[in-house]
Amino acid sequence: MSLVSGAVSSSRNMGGDDGSTSRTHHHDGTDDEGVESLGRQMSESSIYATEEEEEDDDSKLHLGPQYTIKEHLEKDKDDESLRKWKEQLLGSVDVTNIGETLDPEVKIISLAILSPGRPDIVLMVPENGNPKGMWFTLKEGSKYCLKFTFHVNNNIVSGLRYTNTVWKTGVKVDRTKEMLGTFSPQLEPYNHVMPEETTPSGLFARGSYSARTKFLDDDNKCYLEINYSFDIRKEWPANKSDIYFLFDLDFCPVISLVFVLKSSSLSAS
Repeated sequence: MSLVSGAVSSSRNMGGDDGSTSRTHHHDGTDDEGVESLGRQMSESSIYATEEEEEDDDSKLHLGPQYTIKEHLEKDKDDESLRKWKEQLLGSVDVTNIGETLDPEVKIISLAILSPGRPDIVLMVPENGNPKGMWFTLKEGSKYCLKFTFHVNNNIVSGLRYTNTVWKTGVKVDRTKEMLGTFSPQLEPYNHVMPEETTPSGLFARGSYSARTKFLDDDNKCYLEINYSFDIRKEWPANKSDIYFLFDLDFCPVISLVFVLKSSSLSAS
């Protein structure tokens, strides 16, 4: 269940990664009817506390010392094979413009949901990482795939991965971990497209879900954590304003006014 919910599949890489990807997908065997009958209502804090207790058991790796890009290039420079491998990994990086910063910087620009025959749902990431209200709505049984757009700066990020956990009525229904790869700094953003999946369908699949998405690296450094909610309905939303909120309306009065006027005109018609 990558961001939403769906079938198990493996990811494909793009440009700057190291070619190694892996994907684990866990679905808790509870059927939908059982989930509904339990009717457990847990607060977000208790849900996410449970998630913390089982956070990435295999992520505590003992890694070697960290180097800046310039130090990487200087090391083993007499080894021809290593030199070529480093050049391939770094690609078109302008080393003269790279500082001496050890820590890489990864900025997740947007998450997009791509569904055949539908406009892309582009979810801009709020500054505080937590969208207000329902972030998006999808139709049950619809095919979709996810697209991540992100920037890498300062240094190479090793083992960037994506994790996603989904709850319904307080019960964890799915957990996904996806290895995206290793990326070097570059001016252009990276795009990573996940394999196509299908939202669940049926009476007990419809409703509201809560979820937590994280982007971490081999050092277990978290670059983004989003806690959000979404809906799965019988049909797609009737108008675009129902699909998703891209901005915090409290801090965007102009956008808020446009949204209110649009909603009012739709109600009047």
